[in-house]
Amino acid sequence: MFDRLKEEIASIKARDPAVRSSLEVIFLYPSFRAVRDYRMAHWFFVRGHFFIARWISQHSRHVTGIEIHPGAKIGKGLFIDHGAGVVIGETTEIGDNCTLYQNVTLGGTGKDVGKRHPTLGNNVMVGAGARVLGPMKIGDNSKIAANAVVLHEVPPNCTAVGVPARVVKMNGVRVSNSDLDQIHIPDPVSEIMCKHLMYIEKLEKQVEELRAEIDELKQKTGE
Repeated sequence: MFDRLKEEIASIKARDPAVRSSLEVIFLYPSFRAVRDYRMAHWFFVRGHFFIARWISQHSRHVTGIEIHPGAKIGKGLFIDHGAGVVIGETTEIGDNCTLYQNVTLGGTGKDVGKRHPTLGNNVMVGAGARVLGPMKIGDNSKIAANAVVLHEVPPNCTAVGVPARVVKMNGVRVSNSDLDQIHIPDPVSEIMCKHLMYIEKLEKQVEELRAEIDELKQKTGE
């Protein structure tokens, strides 16, 4: 357990440039406490002590704002940046060295039984506000953009964006200088909105030209 905690601290320090010391992580990072509490709750859960497990997880949720069901299976090195509003469902499986940002939901659709929540491979990044719903898999090294809604499987080494999410990059070059960059991921929803705005501006210009022609005709005819 002590070695696992050391790994969690090292993982956070390696991926968060704001960290200044291990003590800061231990005492001031709600994500570290949430994952630590999850490890304890999961220990009780797999041994059939469900009430104690849920009590630990619910108490942790009230303190940290991060809800991790004790039945979830989480590998080493999970980094929950900021963490507020993160929800991880009971049958979720998370691989090693994954990164979740605030308001991420790894949840169910309400239509499935048994395995109801997603499986994340290793080194997966899920951006702020994203929703990954249902018992599908997100492949190793893939990225889910901020505010995306993922309802279908994402292959390894891919980037998925939009609502509903679709893959926009596969086995391509990574975003330069940072695997955690959420800004320079292309957003097809924004691109479509921009196209519509340009079309609306074009129509408005044509309407103004027509109005000017009508006014000119009225002046010529004396109407």
